[in-house]
Amino acid sequence: MNVLIGNKYSDVLAMLDIDVIKSITGEYDADEIVSMFKNFYCNRIIIDLTAIKDYANISNVQKISIGLETDKLIFLLPPTPESSSSAFLSKLISMGIYNFTTDGDGIKYLLDHPNAYKDVAHYQQLNDMSTTVNNVVISGVKVLGIENVTESAGATSLIYMIKKHLEDKYGIKVAVLEVNKRDFSYFEVKDYYPTTKENLSGDIAKYKSYDVLLVDLNNTPDTGVCGDVLYLVEPSTIKLNKLMRTNPKILKDLQNKKVILNKSLLNSKDVAEFEREANLKVYFNLKPLDERVENSDIDDLLAKLGMIQRTEEEPKEESGGFLGLFRK
Repeated sequence: MNVLIGNKYSDVLAMLDIDVIKSITGEYDADEIVSMFKNFYCNRIIIDLTAIKDYANISNVQKISIGLETDKLIFLLPPTPESSSSAFLSKLISMGIYNFTTDGDGIKYLLDHPNAYKDVAHYQQLNDMSTTVNNVVISGVKVLGIENVTESAGATSLIYMIKKHLEDKYGIKVAVLEVNKRDFSYFEVKDYYPTTKENLSGDIAKYKSYDVLLVDLNNTPDTGVCGDVLYLVEPSTIKLNKLMRTNPKILKDLQNKKVILNKSLLNSKDVAEFEREANLKVYFNLKPLDERVENSDIDDLLAKLGMIQRTEEEPKEESGGFLGLFRK
């Protein structure tokens, strides 16, 4: 059963041959719509955008996305240049609203074939806003996912240290989303939100008021909701051999992805040997970090990701040897 909220285009909604449990017509405050349907059981809520008072003010649409389940919403957009513009559609997508159309046939299609992010990603404009803190340019909003590849490669600890570094050094507003686990409860961090793989995209949209969102993915398959994803590999022989036995195709799967050697004691020569043996490009080599001191390596990683911009010479690494990672 579905809910219809109509106004200027209520005639389009009236022509839909669908089961309706409740139908209202008029212009309503966003808070009023949320209040009416927040705890209302239904399959879909189909909203004529003109039914939202002052809908051109995108914050009113955002109230709907925060107050109601975005995967239940289908928006009927008026055929105006403003509501069909790339900028407007991009804002809808950023809120987690993926189901929108301009006619009744589109509504019927979306009822049976709801969009995922990948279906509407081409509409989204990803031009980052920037701000300068302590002579460093911070580029946001940034959604950074981090995933362990080898067992216990340190995603949770690295996220904690990146968050602490951005907050303490740059005064950046950072939140953590953790998928299907609650490991961060042991860190006692503020702005921490446990979520599930089903709710991840909607929760990312809810917390867009932060400058940076760090997502502990925990094997979540839908990584497209993140602007960047780091894949952590702890390059010890034991961990790598176990990984290769567990998933022989993993190196192929990691091609063209941002692979981070984490908790790494490898130098530049070792990394080159790793890349040659694995036929894999390493995005960044990150040594073991001490949370009690300031870590310039985190700055280097953030700069490479484009989250900060600075001009410092990269430290030179000592030479050494590293052999036999993937030998049988």
